[in-house]
Amino acid sequence: MRVKVTIVCKQCGERFVLRGKRDRGRIETGFKQCLCNNKSHFDIEELPF
Repeated sequence: MRVKVTIVCKQCGERFVLRGKRDRGRIETGFKQCLCNNKSHFDIEELPF
């Protein structure tokens, strides 16, 4: 199932809107890290596509 995901960095406030795939309760977007090198502190919101 395709989903739209909004990722907001808690360190710098940068916002990313990505498409992802829901598989077994997990969402895969390919997102690795923010532009500020943050790899773990994010707010993630899922929206139906």
